[in-house]
Amino acid sequence: MAEEQAAQPTPPNMRVLGQFIRDLSFENIMAQKGAPEDVQPDVQVQVNLDAKKRQVDNQYEASIMLKVTSKNKTDDKMLFLMELDYVGIFHIENVAEEQLHPFLMIECPRMIFPFVRRVVSDVTRDGGFPPLNLENVDFLGMYRNEIARRQAEQADDASPKADA
Repeated sequence: MAEEQAAQPTPPNMRVLGQFIRDLSFENIMAQKGAPEDVQPDVQVQVNLDAKKRQVDNQYEASIMLKVTSKNKTDDKMLFLMELDYVGIFHIENVAEEQLHPFLMIECPRMIFPFVRRVVSDVTRDGGFPPLNLENVDFLGMYRNEIARRQAEQADDASPKADA
């Protein structure tokens, strides 16, 4: 019986210890320059992720960095620019070393994303625009794309170059 319990792996344990806005910038360019008559916003969202170990054992931080730009479709003039760096602090145990990086870059951002969505919605609304409700982000897809990009980059660097 004790052998069966010892053979079963301990499930991963993750707790969100805290979260905070490291940096936030919202520039309402439309208000500064005057609102055009016909506004048809075209919103672009760039998402970047980062994670690192903290000095305390089993503590990590994962951050979602967003850059949101909104331009007028009719004249391509900037309406607003928002940059947000949102950080979650996590206590993580029982995750294999080879699984830690994907865990930090997929599961941790997934846990804090609803709060990022709320901040973006509130800031855009308070900035005089309709609240921007971000669509869900496929963190697993982002992670896979980044791994594939890095592997392709390494393959390009490793391939022999023809002399010109």
